[in-house]
Amino acid sequence: MGKVTGFLEIDRQVAKYQPASDRIRHFREFTIPMSDPEVQKQAARCMDCGIPYCHGPTGCPVHNQIPDWNDLVYNNNWEAAIQNLHSTNNFPEFTGRVCPAPCEEACTLNLEDAPVAIKTVEQAIADKAYELGFIRPQPATVHTGKKVAVIGSGPAGMAAAQQLGRAGHEVHVYERETKPGGLLRYGIPDFKMEKNFIDRRVEQMKGEGVTFHCGVNVGVDVKVEQLLADHDAVLYCGGSETPREAGIPGIDLAGVHDAMPYLVQQNRRVGRENIDSVGWPSDPILAGAKHVVVVGGGDTASDCVGTAFRQGAVKVTQLDIRPQPPEKEDKLAVWPFWATKMRTSSSQAEGAVREFQVATLEFIGEDGVLTGVKCCEVDERRRPVAGTEFVIRADLAFIAIGFRGPFTTSVLKELEGKLTLNTDKRGSTNVVANDRDYKTSVDKLWTAGDVRRGQSLVVWAIREGRQAARAIDEALMGSTVLPN
Repeated sequence: MGKVTGFLEIDRQVAKYQPASDRIRHFREFTIPMSDPEVQKQAARCMDCGIPYCHGPTGCPVHNQIPDWNDLVYNNNWEAAIQNLHSTNNFPEFTGRVCPAPCEEACTLNLEDAPVAIKTVEQAIADKAYELGFIRPQPATVHTGKKVAVIGSGPAGMAAAQQLGRAGHEVHVYERETKPGGLLRYGIPDFKMEKNFIDRRVEQMKGEGVTFHCGVNVGVDVKVEQLLADHDAVLYCGGSETPREAGIPGIDLAGVHDAMPYLVQQNRRVGRENIDSVGWPSDPILAGAKHVVVVGGGDTASDCVGTAFRQGAVKVTQLDIRPQPPEKEDKLAVWPFWATKMRTSSSQAEGAVREFQVATLEFIGEDGVLTGVKCCEVDERRRPVAGTEFVIRADLAFIAIGFRGPFTTSVLKELEGKLTLNTDKRGSTNVVANDRDYKTSVDKLWTAGDVRRGQSLVVWAIREGRQAARAIDEALMGSTVLPN
């Protein structure tokens, strides 16, 4: 905990943003960092609440010891704070930027709508640790002679690779794209997280003996069977990248796109890379001077909104089939769990028009080119309400309704018939493995992250990567000292 009476004396403050009129002119991060004394004051608000739901499975998938490092920050012990934070989370500078902070929802002070600014403090600890030189390679002192391959360098793959490398194994990471990071690099816009943070971690991991093989599409350029033959263990962290099928008439019109190719293209532009990317369409998609409609109400949809504004869109409309949530939740009914309530992302606050309880009936066009989106209102069971149809002008439309599993053209195609898959009621296909040993139906093959659990949060991917690394280390060595 922080200061005993801090929660009574200090108001909640979080980092401020640049004005929307300024931040839409660039793709850089726009959060204005708080000063060290301000961060320490916010850490001081952490109270002796008895049962800190913030760091249990309710609030934090990686079980960050939040009261402990809040107290360390309050007492100006930044080195111990980053050591504590790293004991549960390999990449706090990632989660401090892009995690939606279920820990704050679970904070006892959230009963009064003033939770501790946990996310702000977490990011500050990581950034301060880099500034002071506390984050350095930690190579293993003893090498096991075991060799492990990791397929995919997203947050699950990176977390597992770092843990396995520090356990003394020889680790090789295989990435389909030209640089490591997975959807951290190519899916999340730079205005939410600049990619130099990934580069710094990659350099640290290289210093710990991890080898990255980029531009290698496993299952195509190199066979999974070859990796299994050459390594003592293989961990599959392929993510969940296949877009969910919308089934909306007119989807083939020019101007209608899935969300992810659009985001990947722009991230590659910002990173000064060619926009061509394995698995995604390569025709340029740009929103400048266009009316844009985004179908979907989640984070990916919001990222499309922010990207479109930065490209110069005239107007951006976001369609959500769900009813508009209440401004305030019933605390006694939902706390400490994540509440359904009205939330406005930074991208939506930049000027998006939001339509709730609206279904997308059809994309309409002329001469094969999109001109509008036909919509209607829906009832509480998401059934169209007769007579409520309307058309929104659109030159460009993005479908952001989620993902149904990993790409099927590489690893899954090669292991077809050998790898046990599970298809849920929404049509998502995931690789079957439990969350204890993470073993698949293929000998020497483990899996973790979105490819196993379905699309989820970065913090869950880190959690699964760490746990899978522990399971692999235990399987190879008979015991493990890696944390659970």
